[in-house]
Amino acid sequence: MSTTVLGLVRASHPEPAVAVTVVAGLLAQGVGHRPSGVAAVALTVLASQLTVGWSNDGLDAGRDAAVGRTDKPVASGTVSTRAVGLAAGAAALATFGLAAATTNRTAAVWAAVALVSALSYNWPLKSTPVSVLPYAVSFGALPAFVVLALPGAPAPPAWLVAAAALLGAGAHFANVLPDLADDARTGVRGLPHRLGAAGSRVAAAGLLLAATVTLVVGPPGPPSWAGLSAVATAALVPPLTWYAGRGARRGAAAFRAVMLVALIDVVLLVANGRVV
Repeated sequence: MSTTVLGLVRASHPEPAVAVTVVAGLLAQGVGHRPSGVAAVALTVLASQLTVGWSNDGLDAGRDAAVGRTDKPVASGTVSTRAVGLAAGAAALATFGLAAATTNRTAAVWAAVALVSALSYNWPLKSTPVSVLPYAVSFGALPAFVVLALPGAPAPPAWLVAAAALLGAGAHFANVLPDLADDARTGVRGLPHRLGAAGSRVAAAGLLLAATVTLVVGPPGPPSWAGLSAVATAALVPPLTWYAGRGARRGAAAFRAVMLVALIDVVLLVANGRVV
């Protein structure tokens, strides 16, 4: 595998891209998609995630270089800005093409909404007080796309969309934590930067807990013991994980706590079988 290909893989933000794709695939299976439908959803979401990751690293290359981010392939010169730009454009076309060819028109619109919203975070909303908005919209649009892609395009439950939006908002605050100091040096002033590290941790924990509670109490019928256990886990995992970390590792721990809670929430949905 060439250095450029490896650089593109690293610049795609592979960990969140894979995590979100897996979550989307599990959700697709849980709502009743056939294997071909699960594959269509997963491939569309993966293409969308690659678009966002590559465009993010391309746009942030100057800021990353200014703070010495040698882990960033574009900033370190491993891969060119032109290469990630072309890759992002190809992935965006693949996102729209896959959604249009393998789902229905309504679902494809929501896939487009999720992608355009995510790209609006990269530019121009990243440095504004409403930086959390694209995360909430894109995450909320994800289950809407998955459910609407079913035959007949059934309406997604409002509680499912709300829970995903809360989860996305929480992910924003956790995801920014490792970069707060570097962002401050390069003039990035999104909502987490204005709240600070402590405020962002509280916001992330509260939003993740609210997302899990919404998933537990939203479906018809009384909450299950598994659901109540998931709520307890969502309340305990983020603070325990974050405070177990030290220094720079604490930010990475925050992101992994979000992914863990998200996976627990999706497994809970699939196990309950009460999505649509």
